[in-house]
Amino acid sequence: MIDAYEDPGTPDVRGGWRYLWWLVRCQPGRSVAGALLGSSWMVLLAATPYLMAKAIDEGLEPGDWAALAGWSFALFAVGSFNAWLSIMRHRTMTRVRMDANFRTVKVVVGQAVRLGAALSRRTGAGEVVTIGVGDVQTIAGALTVVGPGVGACVAYLTVAALLVSVSPVLAAVVLLGIPAIVVLVGPFLSRLQGTETEYRNRQGVLTARIADLAGGLRVLNGLGGKSLVADAFHRDSQRLRAQGYRVGAVTSWVQALGVGLPTLFLAVVTWLAARLAAEGDITVGELVAVYGYVAVLVGPVAFWVECGYQLSRGVVAARRVVRFLRLEPLADRGTRDAPSEPSVLHDPESGVSILPGRLTALASAHPADTAAVLDRLARYTPSRATWAGVPLDEIRLHQIRQHILMADHEADLFAGNLREVIRGAGNGATSPHAAAAALHAAVADDIAQGLPDGLDSPIDAQARNLSGGQRQRIRLTRALLADPEILLAVEPTSALDAHTEALVAVRLKTARNGRTTAVTTTSPLVLDHADTVLYLVDGKLAATGTHQQLLTEEPGYRALVARDVEVAQ
Repeated sequence: MIDAYEDPGTPDVRGGWRYLWWLVRCQPGRSVAGALLGSSWMVLLAATPYLMAKAIDEGLEPGDWAALAGWSFALFAVGSFNAWLSIMRHRTMTRVRMDANFRTVKVVVGQAVRLGAALSRRTGAGEVVTIGVGDVQTIAGALTVVGPGVGACVAYLTVAALLVSVSPVLAAVVLLGIPAIVVLVGPFLSRLQGTETEYRNRQGVLTARIADLAGGLRVLNGLGGKSLVADAFHRDSQRLRAQGYRVGAVTSWVQALGVGLPTLFLAVVTWLAARLAAEGDITVGELVAVYGYVAVLVGPVAFWVECGYQLSRGVVAARRVVRFLRLEPLADRGTRDAPSEPSVLHDPESGVSILPGRLTALASAHPADTAAVLDRLARYTPSRATWAGVPLDEIRLHQIRQHILMADHEADLFAGNLREVIRGAGNGATSPHAAAAALHAAVADDIAQGLPDGLDSPIDAQARNLSGGQRQRIRLTRALLADPEILLAVEPTSALDAHTEALVAVRLKTARNGRTTAVTTTSPLVLDHADTVLYLVDGKLAATGTHQQLLTEEPGYRALVARDVEVAQ
């Protein structure tokens, strides 16, 4: 199986079928071994009725006990060897499936890392969760076709060849009947792909909603909207359940036909063979052999149907994985270096300019508009934004990331101790003095002091063992500790009480003195400490000035900061 640190390779993302074939090609030796073991196992299953027929015709019927003993011993030896083959086949196929499972996990995780901050902008959390929870297992199960699937084909041809030596009529019936059974099941497999695809898509949407509810349940409860959202979730889950029933209905038909049709076919062939034996065209031993051959064929046919079922579901899952792997991060076509000295960031779309060395606040009745401006200035979305007059698209992306930090108020917090959480992805160790200064500037020193082990205290994923306000201050601490040349912060104080917010506003300006900082906010406590306030209406710059100037000159701004949003609009 693939090692935890081994390169999983470059997946084939041209389609679901090609992705499954890539998983097979990544482990050629194991795949061939699985096919050989599966084929040998099924062929030897067909050898059992042959040996039994010989024991009857050459030993039991003429009374030759030595021949009977010899054929019986051969039957025992073949059965024992086949049992060992079955164990090895199962072990090999388990490794094939596990390799496909882990390899898919690695390429999906690698893609998530490659997308980075673009991940949440390109796909929903529910899509990734659905891939990790269900699709990976389904894809691995589809590789069952490599072993038993190939073995079923070989066993089918072997049994047909053996039947030719008994009766060409029976051989013709088997050769034509078995494919007819597979054809009958085919339409159900096509329908299964459609219903399964719709079910998986609905499941992804609902999974994303679960994640959103888990993160915002406290806010919903405080606003009194918990019951409303719960009712909507209940309706969506009922629709998903109904779609699941449709998938189950098709699946039940596939599985029922996979067992029922081969059994019915066995009865027809046995009746024909009995007629031939009664007419003296075949011997009693050959009659037993025919029954055994056809009984053996029930297994391959069931495997074919099962493999078809697994492949149908596997292709649906593989298409979801391929769709995710096709996502591309923001293209880096930059060839120019970042400005060597503090310079102006400008967004032509909104008219916003962030002057170097100043604390700039962006205010709007629609927070999404100001957040979109910062997204463009941090080059997380395509735009015509410039830095020192140079289009951001022409500057090397890694240099932009080195100089410009986008601090989202809902940025992820990974599990670890507090020291690791506030350090984030920073290089090297964090000095106690720098950590203390960042905590103080974000008014988060009381968080570290209140935890049992200070900076060494464990923090849960997304800091769920902290309150919403504490999480926001920890995020701000992390941004300040990074000490970027340009800090763009989205609503850094939205979850804080007035007293804490006022302290953050004062300390943030002091900590970032002489450094370029832009924040989006409508809080008068923060706006009052900004060097420049940019007031946006419908995503466009409407006025510029200090907080006091805009309060005097702009009625819309005055209504906005007074929390009268309806007047502001």
